[in-house]
Amino acid sequence: MENLSNSPGFLRVFASLRRKTAPTFTVPVPRIKVLWVVTRKTNLPKAKITALGCYVPPRVMTNHDLEKLVETNDQWIVERTGIRERHILDASMATSDMAIAAAKCALSQRGIEASEIEAIIVCTVTPDMLFPSTACLVQNGLGARGAWGFDLIAACSGFVYGTTTAACLVAAGTHRKVLVIGSDTMSRILDYTDRSTCVLFGDGAGAVIVEAAADGEDAGFIDFLGEIDGSGGDFLKMPAGGSRLPASHETVDGRMHFVHQEGQQVFKYAVRKMYETCRDLLARNGLTGDDIAVMIPHQANRRIIDAASERLGIAPGKVLINIDRYGNTTAATIPLATRDAISQGLLKKGGIALLAAVGAGYTVGASLWRWAY
Repeated sequence: MENLSNSPGFLRVFASLRRKTAPTFTVPVPRIKVLWVVTRKTNLPKAKITALGCYVPPRVMTNHDLEKLVETNDQWIVERTGIRERHILDASMATSDMAIAAAKCALSQRGIEASEIEAIIVCTVTPDMLFPSTACLVQNGLGARGAWGFDLIAACSGFVYGTTTAACLVAAGTHRKVLVIGSDTMSRILDYTDRSTCVLFGDGAGAVIVEAAADGEDAGFIDFLGEIDGSGGDFLKMPAGGSRLPASHETVDGRMHFVHQEGQQVFKYAVRKMYETCRDLLARNGLTGDDIAVMIPHQANRRIIDAASERLGIAPGKVLINIDRYGNTTAATIPLATRDAISQGLLKKGGIALLAAVGAGYTVGASLWRWAY
């Protein structure tokens, strides 16, 4: 069969049609709009952290206190984890109460009203209840009228994920001020007959305000690298309480509403992934450990932190460790450690902070921020 598309007649007709219809393609207005969009994208704001507030309960539980509850001792806990004490929330309070207290500290430091907050992200694995979200409770408690928000469940990586999400909301030009809170009441989901887990965790909260940097200001969010690996889900979990295993006599008797962990599996994965993620993030941005003012890692185990930071070539004096005083507060560890980094003079205006975490899921994340104040 003859290919008509190559015939002289077809080509003449096609050329004629193109001449007749060509004017319909010449529309100057859309071109102007496209140029405007491109201009807007190149001028989008950079996100920075402008305030930080923290809260820990006044009650302190030491390793010696735990000796009275479970077969363990201070030396065993310190040598294996680096923890000496942790804070425990009073029975009359919950995760949202700590979150509100931390948020009020951040708002006071910034000198703004809660009504100026446009979005609230609460990072937690211990919400007051499954619904409504803890973010809703925090919004109401703060009086942040007009704000929207949600809970972010990423375990120990939650705060890294939350601040990255906030930075993207601000950088998109859709939000001016976003409140990010990491708050966990881990003492409520611990089995105090299991020495492998009950010695590790504590309660606490930390909050930051993320907002747009001024034009030309060299401060704020630089980059993020993350990963999840659900194949490790069984190694660190709370088995019951969800739709898979709703609460029942059997789940309560089986102590399935507490943290369950296979420590060696989690330890090996955390050391490897914290190192690899930080290494790749630094390399992608042309940085080395020498360029970092302070590394602020999730405080799960001192041996994990030491192993990862040593492989990264970051000097011990530039790695913030406060696990000895707080234990693992899950989503609150990084804001609590950031507060200490500032108070100790490790993190100052213009310095680059490397945040890193590995958590249940598995979840992995690392981010770089040039500090704004």
